[in-house]
Amino acid sequence: MKKGICIGSVPGGNTEARFKNAKDAGFDGVEIGPLGTQEQRLEIKQLADENDIELCSVMNGKHWSHPLSDADATVREESRNAVVTSLETAETIGADTVLLVAAVVNPNTTYEEAYERSQEEIRKLIPIAQEKGLTIAIENVWNKFLLSPMEFAKYLDEFESESVSAYFDVGNIVAYGFPQHWIRSLNSRISKVHVKGFNSNEHRFTYLIDECTIDWNEVMSALNDVGYDDYMTAELPVDQDDPEGTLNKISSDMSKIIAGEV
Repeated sequence: MKKGICIGSVPGGNTEARFKNAKDAGFDGVEIGPLGTQEQRLEIKQLADENDIELCSVMNGKHWSHPLSDADATVREESRNAVVTSLETAETIGADTVLLVAAVVNPNTTYEEAYERSQEEIRKLIPIAQEKGLTIAIENVWNKFLLSPMEFAKYLDEFESESVSAYFDVGNIVAYGFPQHWIRSLNSRISKVHVKGFNSNEHRFTYLIDECTIDWNEVMSALNDVGYDDYMTAELPVDQDDPEGTLNKISSDMSKIIAGEV
């Protein structure tokens, strides 16, 4: 299993410094956001290659501010175009996956509307992902949507496409479920994994081990059971008091988690 980290979780004054710091801390890859021009994509790819860092995935933008589930067709179109930009970014930089928040349930969007609209919009994106050989991976987030692992699996299966999968976030699920259960339910549908800590007693996010109540050994057992052997990517804040020390600890903690030594 490879260790990844979101670019926003890495300290550094510029992208090159962040790549260098990630590599020095022992990470194999970095997840970035979408880039609007081909020049930007080629430049960041070159910086990653120079620092021997893989660009493992792209975190899509606009899915919160302009959700695919919005009632306004122009908002949905803008959201869809943002996913296309993410797919184009992934293709150029050599990533295989784009993270997507599929829908947002809110006072103006019912659960049923979120389900139907998001599926309709994602189906328009599948041919683009297929053409580029990429995966659109839907993340479990606090969007009041896909609230059980069985429903999540059903939602994915209804696309009838290997180009749509799950981007499973371990920390995000702890507020209302057990990550090891979700992993076994989603099984081979999982194409990427995010990690962050969570303290269920105090209902707050934490770093990976300290003050965290997640049973990481059970999580790893479940991932091994379903045959997952891709990136585990940390999504955590930069500690301004000790940025590089904390980055190294995140890497060390991830190594312990992967080895089943927590």
